[in-house]
Amino acid sequence: MSVDEPDVIMCPDGPMLLRGHHRVADESGEVFETERPFSAVCRCGKSATRPWCDGSHKLLRRTKTT
Repeated sequence: MSVDEPDVIMCPDGPMLLRGHHRVADESGEVFETERPFSAVCRCGKSATRPWCDGSHKLLRRTKTT
């Protein structure tokens, strides 16, 4: 499998979107490889599926505003 240079999109108050085939290393150095057209990487640190986003940032936003 070849790994392309991904396009990176930073979502305001949300995940980092990666477009294309890529490898992502978490804070411990474990490498995750994906062939999905788009992948969302967690930036809030609250995802149960890190390094992937599970939408937990939406709950954080809600509690900050209430």
